Amino acid sequence: MRCPYCACEETQVKDSRPTEENTAIRRRRVCPDCGGRFTTFERVQLRELIVVKRSGRKVPFDRDKLSKSVAVALRKRPIEPERVDRMVSGIVRRLESSGEAEIPSATIGAYVMEGLRGLDPVAYVRFASVYRDFREAADFQEVLGEIARDDETGPALGIAKKH
Repeated sequence: MRCPYCACEETQVKDSRPTEENTAIRRRRVCPDCGGRFTTFERVQLRELIVVKRSGRKVPFDRDKLSKSVAVALRKRPIEPERVDRMVSGIVRRLESSGEAEIPSATIGAYVMEGLRGLDPVAYVRFASVYRDFREAADFQEVLGEIARDDETGPALGIAKKH
């Protein structure tokens, strides 16, 4: 593993342990050249996935990019990181087990919307505003109306009504 600080290719593993859900191995590493310390995670990858963008361009799937976009939507929200990681892992599992090597970006966006809808309504609206390319206030009203209808018909979001 290459050191992110000095690019030395001979880093040493100092500690390895499974993550809480046993879905990855967490490794603490140290660089013998610069003394830099960093953490890596090793996860099972069932297949190489390619994301097909709206433009038709194809790029390799990047779990970290997915995690970062979810984190942006959840910024300053009271959601435990473990729940977020479980949601992201579930999306990745779903993509890998779909049997398709090429996944449209719209499919990934739909899975994220579905996951955020059940996790946090504010994050859901934030993500929807970018994913659906909101242009005016009416776009927000439409999504908020969907959330309100779901709240009235069932506990889809797990939010109690305030009276």
